[in-house]
Amino acid sequence: MTAKNTTAQRHLKHLDQRLVGISDAIADVRTLVTKVAPTEATVLLQGESGTGKEVIARLVHDCSERAGGPFIPVNCGAIPSELLESELFGHEKGAFTGAVAARKGRFELAEGGTLFLDEIGDMPYEMQVKLLRVLQERTFERVGGGKAIKCNVRVIAATHQHLEQQVEDGKFRMDLYYRLNVFPLEIPPLRDRTADIAGLAQRFIDSFAEQGRGFIRLEADAMAHLRLYPWPGNVRELGNLIERLIILHTDKVVFAVDLPAKYQSTDLAVAERPHNVQPLVDQLPQDETEDLSPLFAPAPTSPVAPPTPSHIDEPIDLKQHMADTERSLIISALEQTGWVNAHAAKLLTVQRTTLVEKMRKYNIKQEADSSEFRRSATK
Repeated sequence: MTAKNTTAQRHLKHLDQRLVGISDAIADVRTLVTKVAPTEATVLLQGESGTGKEVIARLVHDCSERAGGPFIPVNCGAIPSELLESELFGHEKGAFTGAVAARKGRFELAEGGTLFLDEIGDMPYEMQVKLLRVLQERTFERVGGGKAIKCNVRVIAATHQHLEQQVEDGKFRMDLYYRLNVFPLEIPPLRDRTADIAGLAQRFIDSFAEQGRGFIRLEADAMAHLRLYPWPGNVRELGNLIERLIILHTDKVVFAVDLPAKYQSTDLAVAERPHNVQPLVDQLPQDETEDLSPLFAPAPTSPVAPPTPSHIDEPIDLKQHMADTERSLIISALEQTGWVNAHAAKLLTVQRTTLVEKMRKYNIKQEADSSEFRRSATK
């Protein structure tokens, strides 16, 4: 098996981890991705803005035999029409005012890989003819050049518009539409996959926590309101909301009353926020100390063996002693795993979110603490 095939198989195996969701709608998308990815078929992704069309396009690329090649995205609606041809096909020196040197276009940059044409419905009509020719003949010319350049590129296109209606209105070429629409894939809006909201929200929370930007915990009543919201901005809007909540309620439990007003459903009652809710880092069970047995369990994979003195010569602060030992074990595990939180958490047999909470509690940061720990270990 080639390296490319191995990479694609690895991505296919972990597809459910990258495409989060338990709903039937997203399960259908996963099935279609697994079927079309190994082929060379042109894919047309359709769905509302914010549904994650580029995420799906990258998954198709990563699960294909082109996984080792480049993935080049182009937003056709964000590039002025007079510059789009040069962006796609490149130009030769002196082709137009300002072309002081030859430049490769996106098709050349994507050679051997995948070109993702986002918002294809916004492509100017005159450019559609040139794109069609490339898809048919697999050759193109740079602006200002006369040499035909062959290309080996898989094209994935995406749009939030109804291209069939665009064709009827004379705004999109019928021949190009059928050339792109070899394998249509509809991405469901978030309101049609409400069962996935909790998992997606937690993915965003974990992502922000890994970036050191804080974390939150969504209480059940808050999640109930979020499931009733129509989500016009889809998954992108959910990510923006989580970021906003983390800024406003860093390291806290978020209740329904803490949600912005528009996310509070009129179909559900909104109770007052409970009094005396402690920050998450202070919510430690068992007499203010979390069950540390996973950290202290003797095992050959433990990075540092915990001290077990046979005799106590003088009074000690047990709580501080346990905290210091826990901090040392966490730093040791992080250093052993290259400061990858997920790997360190696995080594310590704790949840990744628990590890992130403890890193914030002990103010553990890579640059400062790794050297500090090494110095203290040699004393």
